[in-house]
Amino acid sequence: MLLSNNMVPPVYAQIALDVALRITRGELGENTKVYGRSVMASEYGVSPETIRRAMKLLSDMEIVSILRNSGVMVLSSEKAGRYVKQFSAQNDIRTHQRKLNQLLQKQADIGRQITDVAGAIVRINEKFSTTAPFPNYEIAVPTECPLIGRNLSELKFWQQTGATVIAIRRGDTIFLSPGPYASLEHNDILMFVGSAHCADAVEAFLRQGSAAP
Repeated sequence: MLLSNNMVPPVYAQIALDVALRITRGELGENTKVYGRSVMASEYGVSPETIRRAMKLLSDMEIVSILRNSGVMVLSSEKAGRYVKQFSAQNDIRTHQRKLNQLLQKQADIGRQITDVAGAIVRINEKFSTTAPFPNYEIAVPTECPLIGRNLSELKFWQQTGATVIAIRRGDTIFLSPGPYASLEHNDILMFVGSAHCADAVEAFLRQGSAAP
């Protein structure tokens, strides 16, 4: 869920902050009057109503006092400093909230991408499972195999077993699509495809040198 407390402070609050900063810097001393609304409205490029709201905010914080028909007077530089610190802390929170929202949005986007990719893998796998005519098998060439050193073409491997060798794993190396002239060695692992009965035929062929009837 995205956080909602990440809005930019309203204009009147930003003006109140600027006035508070001017007070803390001594530009506007305690017990001195602040410029009138019209002058400040022109200075900040806003309406007098916006200035009124800014002064009301500072008055609520006891930084200034709104004098009846006499303008605004600065009360406390110390409280102005506290307000500046508080505003800065709140602004830091808003900044971190914006960053958090951005990260949460990225996380949500990544989550959707993961879901899409996972769904695509499942669909491809299901399609492959329903269209692949033969399952895959693996069988190790036994140490006592009488066919060691002979190649697949010479052995008429496919004719004898009905299996098509698609790879040979030899130690840490895999030979893909080895071709008819690949020879058998001790401890080779043959990877092949074929009908449901070809695995038994390959096992018998490697053990006896002829396929089972």
